[in-house]
Amino acid sequence: MDWNAPQTAETNGITMEYFEEGEGTPVLLLHGFPEHPFSWRHQVPAVVAAGFRAIVPSQRGYGGTDAPADPQTYSVKNLVADLTGLLDALELDKAVFFGHDWGSMPAWYSAIFDPERTLGVGSLCTPYFTWESPKDMIETYDELRGPNHYMRTFQEPGVGEEILGADVEHTFRSMLRGRGYTRAEFEAAPREVQEVPAGVFVADPQLFGEPIVSDEELRYYVDVYSRTGFSGGLNWYRALRKDFEEAQGSNYVVDKPALLVSAADDWFFPAVAYDGLQEYLPQLEQHEIPAAGHWLQQEKPEEVNAFLTAWLQRNFA
Repeated sequence: MDWNAPQTAETNGITMEYFEEGEGTPVLLLHGFPEHPFSWRHQVPAVVAAGFRAIVPSQRGYGGTDAPADPQTYSVKNLVADLTGLLDALELDKAVFFGHDWGSMPAWYSAIFDPERTLGVGSLCTPYFTWESPKDMIETYDELRGPNHYMRTFQEPGVGEEILGADVEHTFRSMLRGRGYTRAEFEAAPREVQEVPAGVFVADPQLFGEPIVSDEELRYYVDVYSRTGFSGGLNWYRALRKDFEEAQGSNYVVDKPALLVSAADDWFFPAVAYDGLQEYLPQLEQHEIPAAGHWLQQEKPEEVNAFLTAWLQRNFA
């Protein structure tokens, strides 16, 4: 894959940048925040070798894809429409939707908002959750973490941009690291650490471990974000209330092949969030990779590839 030679397509009122390789059943690999299709560089060769067509878009607000100014256009329902519009542009009827971090939201919810286009769904790290509670995610995290957690801070336009964009290289050098705190150490940490304030990403490297990218790989991220800034990705957080509103009344049961691969020491979600998912995902296959943190597909690529390709071949070959 030449990560400096994207293609583009018109979809859902925006121009979307994407990368693709391979033939066979299409698999959309959906990056998170603050990320880029490049984060799937270890998975694309494995997915292609397994007999599938890997399609890796820069999602709305990222890379060379358009970044509308209105945060409300970044709702998950609209993000799914971006992706099904990409399938239309590529003359594809259906695909497997598989995400990491924030990319897992349109992956899971593709089966809610456009189930006829969705062969199967899956995620690295981010569990499937529903909006049956009267609270949206911001309110839920206020109760779980406290009022100064990063998602609350990111609601204010310009604040997250300043924290992350003041020194782009430092931001990525601090964040793109493997397991630091174990889950047990995080849960025993002081309240101000468990709150996960926005500044912790660039000011507290002990939360993360050793670097998981080379200097050349780091430079790729820095070059992209030096051009684009962080507003597009931050707008996904600013649409969380709309996500909640648009999902109301949905049938949250997804009876399709589903895969969740979590990291034992990814403390962004509480451990309980990974329990009981079969109620809503009756075909769920669930795995946990030990001694791993949040940036799972870059920290433990061989383990991720083994689970992902085996699941794809069992269900979609």
